[in-house]
Amino acid sequence: MQKSTIQFLLINFVLALVFVSCGSVTKNYTPKKLDQTSYTVPYFSDSKTDYVYKTNISVYGNELSGIFIAKKINDTTHRVVFTTEFGNKLMDFEISETDFKVNSIVSELDRKILINTLKEDFRLLLKKEYAIQEQFENESAEIYKSKDDKRDNYIFVSKKDQKLEKIVHASKTKEKFTLFFSSENNIFAEKIQIIHQNIKLKIELNYFKSE
Repeated sequence: MQKSTIQFLLINFVLALVFVSCGSVTKNYTPKKLDQTSYTVPYFSDSKTDYVYKTNISVYGNELSGIFIAKKINDTTHRVVFTTEFGNKLMDFEISETDFKVNSIVSELDRKILINTLKEDFRLLLKKEYAIQEQFENESAEIYKSKDDKRDNYIFVSKKDQKLEKIVHASKTKEKFTLFFSSENNIFAEKIQIIHQNIKLKIELNYFKSE
């Protein structure tokens, strides 16, 4: 990938973070009695598996394509590597619930504002256990609320087939970003989307099927 392409994406990413818009957390949930105190995410849990996805990052219409690889290296930590489609490494980091270590990163992407956003996105994507404090429902899903420091996570599980459909990360007044999952068996997610509500940032992961 040419340096100019990365630099152009980075400039637009920073501009996107400056011009934020307001929203509100959806209130159309019906409270119900708590039926469980924890929820275990079924994805990214097998330490023997390399989870490889074709990746597209879109910021205000500007796109960066590559490969996302995640591997569980111990009970609490995943290693994540971003490469170009030609195999050149862009970023290599280790992430857990409490720690974040950058092993390597190309200079064009070595910006705190970008790293912190990706850290927040992928910490939630790879999080295994959620402690549940409240439960709600709508027509199609059971909704579990889990505290996340000063924010909350809303976990949507389909009533029809008990599959994890999405996780909404929100403050008390605004949805920040949402993870959408498409899975045939609720063990492996074939497609994942991370969409930010307050900036035009979208990350799409599609399972890489080797020929």
